[in-house]
Amino acid sequence: MSSGKKYRAAREKIDREKRYPLEECLKLVMESSFAKFDESIDVAFKLGVDPKQSDQQVRGATVLPHGVGKSVRVLVFAKGPKEKEALEAGADFVGGDDLITKISGGWMEFDKCIATPDMMGVVSKIGKVLGPRGLMPNPKVGTVTFDVGKTVKEEKRGKVEFKTDKEGNVHTVVGKKSLGNDKLKENFLALFSSIVKAKPATSKGIYLQGVTMSSTMGPGVKIDTNQVQGLLT
Repeated sequence: MSSGKKYRAAREKIDREKRYPLEECLKLVMESSFAKFDESIDVAFKLGVDPKQSDQQVRGATVLPHGVGKSVRVLVFAKGPKEKEALEAGADFVGGDDLITKISGGWMEFDKCIATPDMMGVVSKIGKVLGPRGLMPNPKVGTVTFDVGKTVKEEKRGKVEFKTDKEGNVHTVVGKKSLGNDKLKENFLALFSSIVKAKPATSKGIYLQGVTMSSTMGPGVKIDTNQVQGLLT
């Protein structure tokens, strides 16, 4: 069966108007995942915010209890004792100008990037390389910090960042399919809770307007957010 036919067959199992309880949603997402590789489980939040207003942008990060289901390569810009602290915490690459030169030359063999505040002047030289890839260290998500040991450990465990796009949506992942329903459920609840807590004080009306989950190649399944709120209380 072609991937197009598989997608259509998977989509027919799902009522696109219905909002499913979390457990049922996960079951449908897993059943409609048909790719031969270990698909990511993606989540999209439609939020009642006006992202054109700077005080209504939603941005943050959360450590998923079971990680993202893959190893995360962490690079740290640091020097002196902080360089040693980063290495002891498990950072894969630590340095300064040497790493800037490598990255400027096209090397990108890392997934997350952390910097101590005193290194940001150096890091800004490659902002045009890191920025478009979502790798630029940022104090709002905790990746510009002197607490490099703790931050490296969080990133290695599986910390996901989230922020609203131009339409007020947040797109992120809760792990790989291979984690299984129970671990994915716990990861989702941790992310959901973080996004609820990140609600801007100035946003009016309904904040959580819709949440959809899907595998990388599969169709989206809408989630009953009221039922999820009940699981968290």
